[in-house]
Amino acid sequence: MTTSTRYVLAAGMAFGLGQAALAQDETVNVGVLQSLSGTMAISEVTVKNAEIMAIDEINAAGGVMGHQIKAVIEDGASDPAIFAQKATKLIQNDDVVTVFGGWTSASRKAMLPVFERADNLLWYPVQFEGNECSANIMYSGAQPNQQILPAYTWAKDQGKESYFLVGSDYVFPRTANMIVKKHIDEDGLSLAGEEYVPLGGTDFSAVIAKIRAAQPDIIFNTLNGDSNVSFFKQLASAGISIEDTPVMSFSIGEQEAQAMGVSLVEGSYAAWNYFETLPGEANEAFIAQYRDAYGANAAVTDPMLHGYLNVYAWKAAVEAAGAFDVDEVRAAAVDLDVDTPMGTVSFAPNQSLRQTAYVGELNESGKFDILWQSEGMIEPQPYDPLTFPNKSCDLSAG
Repeated sequence: MTTSTRYVLAAGMAFGLGQAALAQDETVNVGVLQSLSGTMAISEVTVKNAEIMAIDEINAAGGVMGHQIKAVIEDGASDPAIFAQKATKLIQNDDVVTVFGGWTSASRKAMLPVFERADNLLWYPVQFEGNECSANIMYSGAQPNQQILPAYTWAKDQGKESYFLVGSDYVFPRTANMIVKKHIDEDGLSLAGEEYVPLGGTDFSAVIAKIRAAQPDIIFNTLNGDSNVSFFKQLASAGISIEDTPVMSFSIGEQEAQAMGVSLVEGSYAAWNYFETLPGEANEAFIAQYRDAYGANAAVTDPMLHGYLNVYAWKAAVEAAGAFDVDEVRAAAVDLDVDTPMGTVSFAPNQSLRQTAYVGELNESGKFDILWQSEGMIEPQPYDPLTFPNKSCDLSAG
């Protein structure tokens, strides 16, 4: 049985911050660490905005256990080494009790040893390749079985038999595509090609020539950041239409489509666990609140929503634990119901979020029409059993 976030602690309950206690009127520092510059800023600035919006809302409602939250904002600058440096600075110099942030798996993996050595906790908001399980990270972004594999199953059910995989050259695209290839092979389908460009790369001439020659039924796109702009522009210039050769993207949401120019990617597909077009009063209120703060035409995306819910999940876990202590917070966070704009969700014992998968098609207004959704919440699976049959995630000792 899960514990509801609506549970209210007694006002006088004791709490701890590491080994120290905070006076009731003191602030508590948290880190917000996203790329505010570089190739990933196109995606990460708005995640930072959503995280700050959640912090502002919580402070306006009285804070966390009587404490106002002070956000210490740092720029990871689209560079994994800088993410590690800034994470160290936040923990050692700014005494943050937790950190919200990251996007690329390269940035997350660079930060991971920092959080493990300091026994601090990172709340990571973006879909990733799995194949990782740490007691010092709460993974609210999708595991492969919650995003890329549901998208593959949907494409297969649509009769797609030939797949071309294109991605940025780092751990998420390569590992995610390794998993997809295992399933393509298992199902007796065809791998039409697999190509990578450096993160931030802009020359796709060789890749597009191979796509033209291969004539795949669908392209699976795991490019990140503003490389997507160059890819779609060059695809169109080469006369390869999305209508004839559909593209399924895993890092393009409403924000990226708007920044790229909707006409460039209209008709393409994306797989996420949240779309702006999801029905419901809670989602409508979230969108309205964000646009009040950041502009009437601001797009709202899956990573933004996950950044936002991470702050509320941390608040709920602190209040359930009656403490800011990392061990107590992460223990309280597991199986804790959190009401969010995409419904009530909870973290599984592997510290990954249970959530629904969706496939959408981008329309002319820059929003995704939802074409398919999974039957209920999908339990997160850090290790794909077909690809990593001898691996599992057990955090019970952590």
